[in-house]
Amino acid sequence: MADLDPIFGMHAQSLAVQRQRMEVLASNLANADTPQYKARDIDFAKVLAGTQQGATSGVTLATTDAKHATGAAGTTTGTMPLSFRQPLQPSLDGNTVDEQVEQSAFADAAMHYQASLSFLSGQIKGLMTAITGQG
Repeated sequence: MADLDPIFGMHAQSLAVQRQRMEVLASNLANADTPQYKARDIDFAKVLAGTQQGATSGVTLATTDAKHATGAAGTTTGTMPLSFRQPLQPSLDGNTVDEQVEQSAFADAAMHYQASLSFLSGQIKGLMTAITGQG
């Protein structure tokens, strides 16, 4: 299979990162009432910067082919670095989940995910038009 990175750019990797971010944020929302639960998040900008700089920031990406870019130090564990969210106001039970912040972050991640899907869909439609010769 030909290398598709020039065609799809970073959008394929963006989908994976945003999907994992939405999973983390959904976990935060599910544990909003769990005592001592610490809200976590993935910093997409750090992940992007790490992959653009040869992944020297401790980010690791999953690979399924020898031609794929590897994460930090050549590892391929497929995990993104999670950071703990700082609470806006302390809670008595030690839980740092703020439901409004988590819902906002989830909506942001979903919007970025949808934008990447739309871009990829447009690229695929363009390729299909070029292949079939139909407009």
